[in-house]
Parts: sequence; structure tokens; C-alpha cells
Amino acid sequence: MLGIWIDILVLLVLLPPSSASNGSGHSLWLLSTYIQGETQFPEFSYTTTLDDITVGYYKSGTYFPRGNTTNEDDVVNSDYIRGISDYMYHSFLRRAALLRQDGQNDSLDVYQTLVVCEMLDLNNSGKMLTKDAARGCTTDEICYFNNTFTYKVILNISQDVLKPHLEEFKLKYMKFYQPVCISTLKYYLKKRQNEVNRKAAPKIRFVQKANSDSGGSPVSCLATGFYPRHINLTLFRDGQPVSDHEITGGDLLPNGDGTYQMRKSLEISADKHKYSCSVTHLSLDNKLIIELGNESSE
Repeated sequence: MLGIWIDILVLLVLLPPSSASNGSGHSLWLLSTYIQGETQFPEFSYTTTLDDITVGYYKSGTYFPRGNTTNEDDVVNSDYIRGISDYMYHSFLRRAALLRQDGQNDSLDVYQTLVVCEMLDLNNSGKMLTKDAARGCTTDEICYFNNTFTYKVILNISQDVLKPHLEEFKLKYMKFYQPVCISTLKYYLKKRQNEVNRKAAPKIRFVQKANSDSGGSPVSCLATGFYPRHINLTLFRDGQPVSDHEITGGDLLPNGDGTYQMRKSLEISADKHKYSCSVTHLSLDNKLIIELGNESSE
């Protein structure tokens, strides 16, 4: 059981953020998992995410909406789900046969596919990305943008599995997968517009802690409680941005209420420089600047 979750976590670490996550548009994510072997988990399951909102999951032949306040039976196409399941099943069988040639006879095998499509605005679609993984390692990826395909092989096994079927798959990509993904994204945007369009302003704290063992005195700027996730947080010294190599932190982390937080810290010595923290976010009309000594602001 632990191996399954290790596989899932490793894959998620390898996945890049969608460019639509920066506030320029919207994206639909579908992470599918196929498991071969005896386990308490379903053989085939997937999770659907609109931008950063989990809108539903599928297991044991049933789709379960999550957090919806309206009827979404018309959003998910059952034929599309069967198509995904069939594609994953046959791809997995081909991969599993090749994986067993490496001498490993694991009782469990996990195969995953991530599909992401983007919509830059109501009239323009962005890129569509598909990533496959087996045993926790990304095997290959396909990117489709402006009628152009980019195919990248991570593990040599992928060439044996997909390359002979690549042209056929590209055609399905253009004629079926990408249009259905975009239409599903549009449907979800209509159903979940209140969630997608909500804004929560960040609460800012810029504080200085006691001297550390190294003799310095760390300052930290924390922005928390904001939504959507995209935020610009910058530390300044005497009005000039502090270089990145001096700063620690900066990871975007989720809060339990669906909002986000980010913290950046800087080690300073006993000097007379002036430090400030600048924050820009969609919920703010203007750039918010907090000088050291002003502990909090909204």
C-alpha cells in the first residue's frame, strides 16, 4: 500500500504547474490511476480539478461530484470516461509487459496519466499536455499547442509503447481529446463560476525575529489567506529588490480553508538598511508595501 502512495507522490512532484495557473486563463486537470494487483484501492480512478479546485472524482464505475451546489450531470460525458479508461488500460498492458522484462516481479504495478488543457480566454485555447508515468517515474509527455505536437521521451520504454501508435494518437488528440477537454472546461466554468472567480485578499505580516545562532537577525514576510493562488511577494533593501540567493522560502502552500500562503525570509546583520515587503495580488487594487515594524496589514 505504501508503494502506491509513493508512486503517486513521486509523480505529483514531477508535474510542472500549468501556465494557466498564473491568472491568465483557466485549466482543467485530470489525474488518472490504474492499479494492477490486489489492493483495497479501485483498479481505475481519476480526479478532476478546475484550476486548483477539485470538482470530482471517479472510481468503481461512478463519478462523484465534489463541493458542487448545482446539478453537474451534464458536465461529464460517460463516453469520454470510457474512452479514457480503455486508452489507459491498453497502454498500461503494453507498459506492464515491457516493465516485467527488467526482472522485477512486483505484486503491484501503478500506471498514471495526467491530462491538462488550458483556455486562455473565451475564444482561445492554450496548450494541452499529457504525461504518463509507471512505477512513480514519468515515462513520456506530449504537448499540443498551435496545431503542433511536441513528444518527449523520459524512459526508453515509452518509445516501444507509444511511438508505433503516435500518429494515430495525435489524430485522436486533435479530433477528440482536446475538443472534449475544452468543452468540459467551459461547462465547469459555468457551473463553478462563483468558486473560480472568488477573491480573498492576503493578510501580511513582516516581522523581525531575535538574533539567531549565526549572529544574524532573520526577517520574514508572510502573506496568507489569499485566493487565487498567483501572488508576487518581493523583499526590498533600501528600495532595491533583494537578490534571490539571499532569500529562503517562497513556496506556495495551501491553507485548510482553500486559500494559500507564502513566506519569504532574509538573514540580516546589525545594519541601518531599511527593509520592506511588496505584495501584488488580483484582490488588491494597488501594490501593497509593508515596512519593517508594521507587523500586519490586510
